Amino acid sequence: MQARAKIQVNKNQVGNDRINPYLFGHFVEDIRDHMDAMLAYPLSDMDFESMDGTYRGLSGSWRPYTNGKSTIYGLEPAAARHSGHSQLVRIYSDDEAYAGISQAIAVKQDRDGYSLTLYARTSVEIKIVAAEIVDRKSGEVLGSTRINLESHNWKHYESHLPVLRDCEHAEFRLYVPSDHERWRDHVSTGMLWLDHISLLPSDSAGNVRKEVMEMTRDLNAGMMRLAGNYISAYHWQQAVGPVNERPCVINEAWGGWTNKYFGTDEFIKFCRDLNVEPLICVNDGSGTPEEAAEWVEYCNGGLDTPMGKLRAANGHVEPYGVKYWEIGNEVWGAWQVGHCSAEQFAERYMRFAQSMKARDPEIRLLACGDDKMDWNKTLLDRAAEHIDYLTLHLYHGYNRFGMNDRTPKEERYKAMFSYPEWTRETVRQLREIFSSTSRYAHLKLAITEYNTMYYPNTMRKGLPNEHTLEAAAVNAANLNEFIRNSDLIEIGSFSDLVNGWLGGCIRVGDFYADQFRGKSSGRSENSLIVYGTPSYYVMKMYANRDLGYVVQSHTECGSFKVNSLVSTEPNLDDLPNLDVVACTNVSGDKLTIFMVNRGLEDTLTEVQLDGFAESGKAHLSEITADHYECINSAQNPNSVVCKGHELSFFKSQVTCQLRASSVYVLEITR
Repeated sequence: MQARAKIQVNKNQVGNDRINPYLFGHFVEDIRDHMDAMLAYPLSDMDFESMDGTYRGLSGSWRPYTNGKSTIYGLEPAAARHSGHSQLVRIYSDDEAYAGISQAIAVKQDRDGYSLTLYARTSVEIKIVAAEIVDRKSGEVLGSTRINLESHNWKHYESHLPVLRDCEHAEFRLYVPSDHERWRDHVSTGMLWLDHISLLPSDSAGNVRKEVMEMTRDLNAGMMRLAGNYISAYHWQQAVGPVNERPCVINEAWGGWTNKYFGTDEFIKFCRDLNVEPLICVNDGSGTPEEAAEWVEYCNGGLDTPMGKLRAANGHVEPYGVKYWEIGNEVWGAWQVGHCSAEQFAERYMRFAQSMKARDPEIRLLACGDDKMDWNKTLLDRAAEHIDYLTLHLYHGYNRFGMNDRTPKEERYKAMFSYPEWTRETVRQLREIFSSTSRYAHLKLAITEYNTMYYPNTMRKGLPNEHTLEAAAVNAANLNEFIRNSDLIEIGSFSDLVNGWLGGCIRVGDFYADQFRGKSSGRSENSLIVYGTPSYYVMKMYANRDLGYVVQSHTECGSFKVNSLVSTEPNLDDLPNLDVVACTNVSGDKLTIFMVNRGLEDTLTEVQLDGFAESGKAHLSEITADHYECINSAQNPNSVVCKGHELSFFKSQVTCQLRASSVYVLEITR
C-alpha cells in the first residue's frame, strides 16, 4: 500500500525570533584543493616554491621545454622581496635551440586573452621570450604572444594570450625561441631567470573562477567564514600586500603550500562581491592576542591607525567593517595547533577578546565550543561575559554508530538520517546550560562547520558518498533542525564551499583528493567543469526562501529505528520518516514548509493549512532522483537538481507526493 502522512500547520502559533539569513552560510579553508579549485589560475607552482622532484633543477609542476642537448635548469635564490626560488634556464649558443619551461594545464576559450604576468631577468643577449598555449594531443597552437625583455635586472612584464577554444589537455610554454639571434657561448651569456609566472582568464572575478562566483552568488549565503585547521598556524600579514612579495609558507595543517593568492583583501572582496557578511577566525594557536588585534585593526581601523594605514597602502582606503570574529578552531582537538584544555582556552580566549575589542568595541566574538559539555561549562564559567556566540562543529557519520562500509546499506542509511536528532540533543544540552544562570542569557549558537561525513569511506575510492542525494537529504533534515532552533542558532557554515576535504558543495573537476594525504599532485580529466552537488541545490533551495519566523506544525507519518552497534544518546528507536518545519515570512502572507522524506518509500502527504489560504496554487520545489545514491558528476552534472511545479489546493489542504529520500519546499502565498 502507498505510505501516507499528514502535516498540520498551526498558523496562529508563530515564533517570536527572526530566522537569521546567516543560518545558510558557507565556509572557505585552505585545505586540500579547495582554494586551488576555487581560484581561476590554471598554472600551479607559480613562484617556483617547490624543490625539484621529477626533473632535476625544475620546480614542482614545471617541465623542460627544449630541443637543446646542453640546456641546463637550476633553482636559484628568489628576487628581492620575493619568496620561493627563481628558475634558471641556461641555453648554449651552439645548440641553436629553443629552450624554456612548460606545464600541463586546462584552458577555456578566451578571445580577450588570458592575462599573462611574469617576473624575469636575463643575461644581456636575450631580448625576447615566446609564450604559447598548445593542444598537447594535436600540437595545435591555441594562442601565442612574444614579450620583449628589457633589463638585466628583475622586472615585471605583462601580456595577453588569446585562446581559440577550450582544451582540457593543453600545455603552457614560455621559452627563448630558436630563431632568436645567437650569442657567444661564454660564462655570462644565454641565461634566463624567472621568479613568477601566472595566467588569469579575462572573465575571472578578481582571482576567482567566474563559474564559482556565479554559483556561489546563487547560494545567497548570507555569511562566509574564513577559518579551518590551517588558520591556527596562519599569520595574516603574510598574505596582504603585493602578491608576488608575499612569502611562500608551508600549510602546517594540510601539507603543501598555503595559498598566498587569497588573503584578507581577496577574501573581503569575495564577500563584498557576493553581498555576504564575512566571518574571520583568528590564529590563537601559534598567534598572539596582539596579532589578532592588529588583524581587527587592519580590517576596521581608520587611516589614523597603523594597520588602517597599511590597508590603505595596499589599495583599500575605506575600512572593511568586519563585525564577526571567531577565536579558536577546534582547540579541543589534539590535531589542532594550540590544542589545550578548556581551562587554558578560557584564559587564552579572554586575552584575545580583550585585545581585539580594544581595537574595535563593536565587533561580535565567537568562542570555540564543543559537543562535549564539560568543555562548554568550563569555558562559559570563566569567560561568558566576553562571548557573544558559542561555536559548534557538527559532523555526522558512521563512526558514532560503530558502523563501517561493510554494515548493510539500509542500516547505514537510517543511521545517517538521524543527523537532526543528534543536533537536537546537543542543542538541548546547551539550552540547559544557558538557562542555568542569567550570566548566559545573552549567548547564541554558531554552527561554524557541519556536513555529512561518511567515515571511514572517505578515501575517494569509488563513490564519494558526500555528493549523493542521500547526503543532500540528510543535510536538509539537519537544516530543518537549525531552523526549529533559530531562536538560539543564528549562524551556520556548510563545510566546504568548493572541493576540499568533504568534497565541497560546488565541484570543480572530478578529481577527489585523498583525505589523509593532503594536497594531491593528481589533476582532473574534467577540470573545466564546474557543477553543484545535490547538497549545493539543498543549500540554494533553503537560502533563497522568504523566511521570517517558525510556525508550529505537527506531522503524522511512519517511523524508522536506527540499529546502532553501540549505545547512543539520543534515543533512536522511533524516528519520523518525514522531517518537517514550517515558516512564515515577515509580512505573514507567505507560508513555507520544508519537508524531507527520510524513508525508503514514497509517501502521499496531506498538508493542512489551518485556514492560512483556502484555495489556489501552491509552488512545490523538489530535489529527488530514482535512488538515494544518485550523484552529480563532471560527466552528468545535472542528474540531481532542484525542479519546481504548481499544485492546486482546495479547502486549505494541499496533497503532495513525496518521493523517498528526497527534499521538498512547499510555498503558499495568500
